[in-house]
Amino acid sequence: VLNKQRLQDLIREVDSNVQTDEETDELLLQLADEFIEDVVSTSCALAKHRKSSVLEVKDVQFAL
Repeated sequence: VLNKQRLQDLIREVDSNVQTDEETDELLLQLADEFIEDVVSTSCALAKHRKSSVLEVKDVQFAL
């Protein structure tokens, strides 16, 4: 979902003077992936709890 180039773009949006090394980039990408997986998993569980097979915005909002 997030690649190194997009990560660098996001970092520059926050602070154009910040530079990160390869190890930091990899850690940030891993954390972003884990966060997205967690939100999607929780959101799906909430949709199931509502007895729905459709994931809705309200499920994601509640998970966040």
